[in-house]
Amino acid sequence: MKKVLVFGVFDGVHDGHLSFLKQARECGDYLIVAVAQDEVIQALKGRGPLKELKIRKQEVKDTKFVDEVIDGDTDLGSWGVIGKVKPNVIALGYDQEGLRGVLERALKEKGLDIEIVVMGGYRPDKLHSSILSQK
Repeated sequence: MKKVLVFGVFDGVHDGHLSFLKQARECGDYLIVAVAQDEVIQALKGRGPLKELKIRKQEVKDTKFVDEVIDGDTDLGSWGVIGKVKPNVIALGYDQEGLRGVLERALKEKGLDIEIVVMGGYRPDKLHSSILSQK
C-alpha cells in the first residue's frame, strides 16, 4: 500500500483544498492528512487559526478524498508525524515551496527516502486561504 501524507492548516476547507486533496489522493492508495496544531500555525503565520483544531480536522474528514486525519506536530520542524506515518510520498501544495526545501533537508538528515511531489494550484488568485480570510 502506497501511503501519501499531506500537511496543512485547513482553516476553512474550500475548492482549492479539495483540488489539492484530490490530486494528493491520486499519488497513492491511502491519504493521510496532518492538520497543523494551533501553536505551529502561530509560529508560521504570526496568528492563530480561525477555527479550532477539532473543527478543522472534521472538515477535512468530511471530504471524500481522505482516509485518515491526524494532529500535526506540536513542535515546528520536529517531523514526528513522518516517523509515525511512514509515508511513501509527501504531497505539498503549490504554495508550500518553502516547506519543500526544509523538508528535503530534514529527510536527508534522517536518512529517509520519501518522494516529495508538488500539486498544482486551483485558481490560486481567488482561492488561496490568505485571500479568502480577508473577505
